[in-house]
Amino acid sequence: MKKILFYLTMLLPLGSFAQKTVNLKSLLQDMTDYDAVAKWPDPFYKEMQASSYDRKSVAPNQPGWFANDDRSQYTREEITDGRKEKVMLDVDGPGAVVRFWLTTFKRNGNIRIYFDGQTTPELIIPAYDLMKSGLDLGKALLQPHSSYEPKEKGGNTLCLPMPYAKHCKITFEDLDKDFQPRYYQVNYRTYPTGTNVETFKLNQVTELRDLVNSTNDKLLNPDIQPSGGNLQIKGALANGKEQTLNFKGPAAIRTIEMLVATDRPQDYAQALRSIILKISFDGQETIWCPVGDISGSGVGGKALQSWYRAVDAEGKITLRWVMPFKKSAKVTLFNTGEVTAAILLKVNATKWAWDANSMYFHADWKNEDNVPIKQSEKDKPADWELIGIKGKGVFIGDALAVYNHSHKWYGEGDQKYWVDGETFPSEFGTGTEDYYNTSWAPVVLYQTPFANAPRADNPDSYGYNTFTRTRNLDAVPFTKSFIYTLETLGWENNSSDFAPTTYWYGVKGAKSNLSNTHIKPGKLPQ
Repeated sequence: MKKILFYLTMLLPLGSFAQKTVNLKSLLQDMTDYDAVAKWPDPFYKEMQASSYDRKSVAPNQPGWFANDDRSQYTREEITDGRKEKVMLDVDGPGAVVRFWLTTFKRNGNIRIYFDGQTTPELIIPAYDLMKSGLDLGKALLQPHSSYEPKEKGGNTLCLPMPYAKHCKITFEDLDKDFQPRYYQVNYRTYPTGTNVETFKLNQVTELRDLVNSTNDKLLNPDIQPSGGNLQIKGALANGKEQTLNFKGPAAIRTIEMLVATDRPQDYAQALRSIILKISFDGQETIWCPVGDISGSGVGGKALQSWYRAVDAEGKITLRWVMPFKKSAKVTLFNTGEVTAAILLKVNATKWAWDANSMYFHADWKNEDNVPIKQSEKDKPADWELIGIKGKGVFIGDALAVYNHSHKWYGEGDQKYWVDGETFPSEFGTGTEDYYNTSWAPVVLYQTPFANAPRADNPDSYGYNTFTRTRNLDAVPFTKSFIYTLETLGWENNSSDFAPTTYWYGVKGAKSNLSNTHIKPGKLPQ
């Protein structure tokens, strides 16, 4: 009864109990609807993750919290028709699987996906390899990782949403007898009891072939020129100076384009870190971030192509987050650096029907040098906090710009999400590269609609590298609070400089612990 009342409380602000049917069609349409993430979810859902995290991790401040054997861990093993099936996910509906990530070495076996109590699975994948599912989806909805090899090492990610009305179970029948490491993450939504959900059927992929193809094409080739009004500033921006564009609402910013240039090439990276994008909506500043970092590219303006952001070969930054406001918006570029830079700021805004579900866009930046990286739990790693938020909103991603002082991988640690004061995280990851939708560190360059590595200076991860992941159907709603942490585990004891940018939407009054910190960016390592 308490659970039902909780979900009803979440729905009350919507002002209506009109039922929206959740099915494969509606979820695919939401994937390419920029407006959808700027509104409080309707119907509401709780985002969760099942993963192969080390089961010795039981609670903070207890032994095993930073244990790192995050492979081949399952909910249980069961016997079905004489075969052993290891259970990866077993959850009640209504809900939807929205992301299925995995990786391994050898991959013999069968993945089975059951819906609503089926005794015969809806989908059998004849390997620990989603690329062998037989689903013709395209590279946006079914992605091989940068390390993928069809016969041996490597993994992939399935982004095709699979809704279910009553129940979902995913199992693996392992046919390799030499204890192959199996890593997995399954992100899923749980909707309130009574939500109308149409269970996924394999034949729907064929029936909705045109929508599947258009979704894939849009995600790979987003429209970056929406119709509407444009305002722009072009000129020189000296130290301590700023340039501002003002807008009246109700309206929504659709795109922001920025270009920075310096007389000397060696000043360019520092200018991208020193020039700050500041935006206030309805009198509340929600964005204070270096232009290079908010782009997702990290340091140096490297090329990036994703659904929400892009950096082209000439260095032009395009942001496609929808940013609604009720009365006013103020968009400013401010130069905190020593070098004068040439800037272009172009903002496209259109009308927006502001209502109780509309949310403000936030981008928060944090910079900490020499974060200690520890090799094992005995060396006392920490849960390093990227952001903490108080209020109501939806988390939609981050970009992690790193300068690694070591020639060994720094990202062995797991990402964790803590939602609304929970004592165990809703998401408990299996390693940094896994979270960012690839596998088998160290990093290499890759580009996908929702996850990218636009910079990787050295194969061993020394120097600059950048990971970014934005979230769409796997966005994380919270009603009271949200905390995002990263375990500081690596392959040796050393240190790294971390500069994460976090992206989220919030109702009026929601704030992060980084709001209004205005830490002046320091000198970049050379």
